[in-house]
Amino acid sequence: MKTSEEYKAMSIKEFDKAAEKYESDHAGIYNMCKNDYPHILEEIEKYGDFETLLDAGCGTAPMISLLKEKYPNKKYTGIDLSPKMIEQAKNKNLENTEFIVGDCENLPFNENSFDIVINSQSFHHYPSPQDFFNSVYKVLKPNGILILRDNTVKSSIGQWFANNVELKLANLMGYGDVRIYSLDEVREFCKNANLEVVKIEAQKSFRLHLVAAKKQ
Repeated sequence: MKTSEEYKAMSIKEFDKAAEKYESDHAGIYNMCKNDYPHILEEIEKYGDFETLLDAGCGTAPMISLLKEKYPNKKYTGIDLSPKMIEQAKNKNLENTEFIVGDCENLPFNENSFDIVINSQSFHHYPSPQDFFNSVYKVLKPNGILILRDNTVKSSIGQWFANNVELKLANLMGYGDVRIYSLDEVREFCKNANLEVVKIEAQKSFRLHLVAAKKQ
């Protein structure tokens, strides 16, 4: 079994390599990430007014770019483990937006900093998932929300196959995928972090959709 540091090194190498083509027509497997953006936007619209948003695992900032078009006057922050991804994000020169290289399992922000934290197709790369949820709780403002989109498999057999066959092959190909989680596992992460699950679903295309809130 790989160590946390080994998984993270693999993810950095993977996404540094992918950074220049990540938003192009030649992004390959990463093109599927675009399917998650409308679902995140829909949840943000339901939330109502907000001032600050953190994209945890922001990549080259495609999601923040979309949000800037719809909500141009809000303050955005993006964090990613890949220096090349952050470099590409900074090259967009988006106003009122900050991008930093950092670890989503230990978000380097003050308590009660953000109204919304979004996380899209990044969570399955985290060796210590509970640390991520705990860190999200810390940086969310009271009544703030986490919107998370990732992969999941409904059946226990399907989950076993994904984690013990598909992800192992992905690791051999240089991808830093760690684990695909069930809905029950994600509920437990939220519970342990004192985040209240507002919505959790296994949607089509093996998608996990979570909205969780930091209640006062």
